Amino acid sequence: MQNLVVMGVAGCGKSSLGQALAEALGWAYIEGDAYHAPASIAKMRAGIALTDQDRAGWLDMLGAELLRHPQGAVLACSALKRAYRERLRAASAGLGFVFLDITRELSLQRVAERAGDHLFPVSLVDSQFAALESPVSEAGVLSVDAALTRAEQLQEALTWAKGEGA
Repeated sequence: MQNLVVMGVAGCGKSSLGQALAEALGWAYIEGDAYHAPASIAKMRAGIALTDQDRAGWLDMLGAELLRHPQGAVLACSALKRAYRERLRAASAGLGFVFLDITRELSLQRVAERAGDHLFPVSLVDSQFAALESPVSEAGVLSVDAALTRAEQLQEALTWAKGEGA
């Protein structure tokens, strides 16, 4: 695997695990939220869920960003729908996905706890779960329980990424 995407709904811990995984692998870290268009950020802050059209250019930028790191990169990106994951796979051959699987209750709690520090409001959590198409049956996907400690998540992801548990 040359690149990884840490994915899941809001509050699952994509950024935290993505940063730790990139550091442990010696790869670049890409924060997907940093690539949203200003109009998309404004929509989310207003509590309006993004559409497939809103996400299209964003996914293309993220795919291009993955290509900029031939030595390896970890991208934190919701990648909620299979079509979004396929778009990223088309940009980066052999792309792996670490799916942080979280309950609605824990997601709501975590998003509420970070309310002042993040662009994503609690009111959009349900839209994330409605849009989520589980990647568990897809090739190149590791499912990790978001309720585990960060250290446990990191160990599972590293073992899988290094091919020891795949």
